[in-house]
Amino acid sequence: MFEASEQDKEIRTVLTKGVADIGKSVSVQKFVLDWAEGKENQDISFIFPLPFREMNLKEQEKLSFMGLITQFFPETKGLDFTRLNKFKVLFILDGLDECRLPVNFKDNETWRDVSSPVSLDILLTNLIKGNLLPSALIWITTRPAAASKIPPECIDRLTEIRGFSDAQKEEYFKKRFTNENLANKIINHIKQSKSLFIMCHIPVFCWISATVLHNILEEKRKNVVKNNQADDASKTLQESNTEDTPKTLTQMYTHFLRFQIQQSRQKYGGEYAPDVSWDMDFILSLGKLAFHQLERNNVIFYDTDLEDCGIDINKASVYSGMCTQIFKEEKGIILGTMYCFVHLSIQEFTAALYAHLFLDINKKNVFVQDSTKQENKSKAMIDLLKTAVDKALESDNGHLDLFLRFLLGLSLQSNRRLLRGLLTQQDDNDKTKKEIVQYIKRKFEANLSPERSINLFYCLNELNDQTLVEEIQTHLNKGGLSFTHLSPAQWSALTFVLLTSEKELEEFDLQKFRKSDECLIRLSAVIKTSKRAM
Repeated sequence: MFEASEQDKEIRTVLTKGVADIGKSVSVQKFVLDWAEGKENQDISFIFPLPFREMNLKEQEKLSFMGLITQFFPETKGLDFTRLNKFKVLFILDGLDECRLPVNFKDNETWRDVSSPVSLDILLTNLIKGNLLPSALIWITTRPAAASKIPPECIDRLTEIRGFSDAQKEEYFKKRFTNENLANKIINHIKQSKSLFIMCHIPVFCWISATVLHNILEEKRKNVVKNNQADDASKTLQESNTEDTPKTLTQMYTHFLRFQIQQSRQKYGGEYAPDVSWDMDFILSLGKLAFHQLERNNVIFYDTDLEDCGIDINKASVYSGMCTQIFKEEKGIILGTMYCFVHLSIQEFTAALYAHLFLDINKKNVFVQDSTKQENKSKAMIDLLKTAVDKALESDNGHLDLFLRFLLGLSLQSNRRLLRGLLTQQDDNDKTKKEIVQYIKRKFEANLSPERSINLFYCLNELNDQTLVEEIQTHLNKGGLSFTHLSPAQWSALTFVLLTSEKELEEFDLQKFRKSDECLIRLSAVIKTSKRAM
């Protein structure tokens, strides 16, 4: 990773980016383990992994660089840091996106002293710049949204972790389930929904899908045995209706939440019940934490964050114990306790659920909580959905994209049925759906980035609206679009169709579309993913 070709300058600082839970921290752990076991990178004398989630707890303190290292690694006490330049040393700054420090490269003073105390932010920016320990190697990991915090001139090499390939997605399920027939049924079901199959490049999403679909099959098997039927339960997976088998992201996560609540009831209550008994206080507290921290783009929480949402920190372990697959408590190396959702997407789903619960209970939009005005339910619902669309499009880093998909999905009556006893049922669901679909389609007329456009199509998918996509597919089936004038919405639809097609794009040929600058710009996301571009 730090080896440079003869033409390149020396590689000192590497930035590795990747979406949430794609495997950045696991890659760090594997790198350190292989080094510690003498398998790789034996030219490195010292490796110091410094996770941002733990360094956040030191943001108010002044400490020396030597003091910081000895707090994390007490066994280094007495090490002469001025002699570190004689050794090959690697500092791993893991999880820049979780950092709550200002990371102020522009205004922080220059600092070269390893023994005098100063703010943690000054220490870190000077370490990355090369003012502190200039011969040390630096490896930073981050989600893409936070990568811009580091000035480009401070980075010598940029790498990306992209998750599972299509073949590896299938390999995961085959390794997870020894029953080949069961594994194939689950793979085939996920492949039926392109949005679900695409999400499976994230290992955690494979795990969520496997958990949900295996549980559905197990329930069917029990019913078969109970009714003394001889049919193989797994045969019913593909025959099930929408309520039984998830075909959208919202349905998958709704089933996952139901299953985890049932598991905790069984674990603590001692008996299994097919109908979920919801703990409203528990879900509201977790939902409030999820929503407000998501607004601030925080994925790691501390005692004060929990207290702000009415969660007793003395009972926090009960929360994580009740739903170990939703919320977890982590003990730092030496620096205290942190909390987080098992995966960012679970935080986003819980935040969307909270927004709907807040509307049900208070008849108000969660984004304007301070308002004393209560609205009629259907108007409040459409206001909530429109506000969320606007907020997601205003976001520079897309941190509300998945939240928006869940929020829209949970507005459908078919999905709310899965949350009976928790969410109220909608009366005029069709009217609300039509209005928000039209509102989203109008947004395509603005000059949206490819990323924002693509997310809006996923949003329409959650709302079971395929009209724009079907329109473009009709054009393509008629033999291309080289002479067709497209609206902004159709350009976005074309990008979406090409990016989510069954086959990987081997070659992009501009002549099959329109030889124009507009076409080149509109389809830039497609060009980036194709193996060859003409």
